[in-house]
Amino acid sequence: MTFFSLLRGFFGLLSWLILALSGYLLWSGYERSDEDAPDVRPGLIEEGDEWRMWVGWALLFLSLFGRFIWPLILAKGNGRNDPPIQRGEGRTIQGADGSQIRLEQFGRADGPAIVLTHGWGLDSTVWRYARKDLGERFKLLVWDLPGLGRSGQPGDGRYTLERFGDDLHTVADAAGGPVVLVGHSIGGMTSQTLAGLRPEVLGDKVKGIVLVNTTHLRPSKTTFMSGLVDGLYPLASIFLRLQIPLAPLAWLVKWQSYMSGQAHIATRIGGFGKHVTRGQLEHITRLSTKANPAVEAKGVFAMQGWDITPKLPGVNVPVLVLAGDKDLITKHEAGETIARTIPGARLKTMPGCGHMGFYELPSEYNREIGAFADEVLGGQAGGQARAQPPVGTASITPVR
Repeated sequence: MTFFSLLRGFFGLLSWLILALSGYLLWSGYERSDEDAPDVRPGLIEEGDEWRMWVGWALLFLSLFGRFIWPLILAKGNGRNDPPIQRGEGRTIQGADGSQIRLEQFGRADGPAIVLTHGWGLDSTVWRYARKDLGERFKLLVWDLPGLGRSGQPGDGRYTLERFGDDLHTVADAAGGPVVLVGHSIGGMTSQTLAGLRPEVLGDKVKGIVLVNTTHLRPSKTTFMSGLVDGLYPLASIFLRLQIPLAPLAWLVKWQSYMSGQAHIATRIGGFGKHVTRGQLEHITRLSTKANPAVEAKGVFAMQGWDITPKLPGVNVPVLVLAGDKDLITKHEAGETIARTIPGARLKTMPGCGHMGFYELPSEYNREIGAFADEVLGGQAGGQARAQPPVGTASITPVR
């Protein structure tokens, strides 16, 4: 997440520089009358400066409408019958830290339960493909992390992974029976936190865990160019701390970057592999733009001091790790470490997938999630699970 924050910050700054350059070129392209040239009418273009006007107008157009242009270059056409991006009927439950948690339920009301936790800066609408692919067989519970989507912030404004783990425990209790936990990115970190710090829930309440493109310690250690990112963190933290009291200004920067399409470029580079469609790129970029900058900054600080690695050997339920081999935000090696450390965990490598692989190739990810849930919940979903290695047998196998 620290890598993506730096990447998005760079493109946000670039967006404003382009806007400023367009204004300068448009202003300097006109000859203004002054005391030395009283006969020159304002608004005339000085000979040879026509290029300034053309370039200035082009850059201004990109600054205002680039979000319609860059996706044509960065992503594929949609060409699929995507499920709608919509909210379901839900309710608000009390989080462990006093925050109001938005919880929604989809799928079979009498089916075995899967609880899905999204990544940071997003919300529960990212599980729209899971609702389509798994909803006929499972009861799906999705929730918004505190301060994101429709969930409120903690009363004291403090964010920690331990609190997220307690919130997840509350959500799992709302399922009314045994569950499989599925977590993407910080959602996977939250699942590991719950398993590591509250092992009593494992086996009875939590039957299995699926970790999607996630890490086992602070993200700056397992991201692309981690040495540089970790070294830049002290400087980045200054801007993140300023982002909290200056959230309205930071939001303005984010929205201008979104309008210019620079945010789409950052999301494409940091979040996706080669399969992303324009609609998918637009949805994820818009979600990250809508997220409260102050909340995002607090979440990054919460992740920075986190390390659950010592607790992982005590996780005694089946675990499936799904890791994209093109993931820049969380490198594939993090998934390998988790699979080696948790007894009996299995790693599935998802070729060509970036950090948002579960969103750009949902069928592949949801097939693995569904088969795993069938296995650990005893086939209660009534579906045909694919043959899997026995639970408790470690394997590292790429999905082709």
